[in-house]
Amino acid sequence: MKFTFTCKKVALNDSVKEYAEKKISKLDRYFREDADALVTFAVEKDNRCVVEVTIRGGGTIFRAQEETRDGDIRSIIDAASATIDRQIRKNRTRLSKRLRQDALVPEMPAEFEVKEEQEFEIVRTKHIAVKPMAAEEAILQMNLLGHDFFVFRNPEHVVSIVYRRKNGGYGLLETDGIEDDE
Repeated sequence: MKFTFTCKKVALNDSVKEYAEKKISKLDRYFREDADALVTFAVEKDNRCVVEVTIRGGGTIFRAQEETRDGDIRSIIDAASATIDRQIRKNRTRLSKRLRQDALVPEMPAEFEVKEEQEFEIVRTKHIAVKPMAAEEAILQMNLLGHDFFVFRNPEHVVSIVYRRKNGGYGLLETDGIEDDE
């Protein structure tokens, strides 16, 4: 597994990074090919330590974000690693159908068995008009509706989504227009 570390408003010693590599490398057993791991360490204004782990492997992105106020970075590294492990185990059948057959390790020991969700149930379908607007206008519209996200078309006619982040602030997702080959 290839690692990239980012530190925001915090300086970490190499032992913490080595600990993160050791813990997250255990997830490498799920991937046939080499995966990339991005580990971000941050300290927020209210003295929260945040660790965000993003793993790209087998055509899928796994992400976990954990935080603590007691300053024990190793415990939140453990928690983030465990969260991604649960995500992979819980959805392994669905992932192996969606991905190439050899992307994830198909067999796991019985002690790792986790009850898998059977189906995703869509309980409501809504059709919306996607109007051209700036991201700031979309955020205003989202707040007026009381939603956590809002789909819109930016002035360049690219479909985009603004969303409210858990830790405050807003996020923006923009499509890149890549067509599906299937």
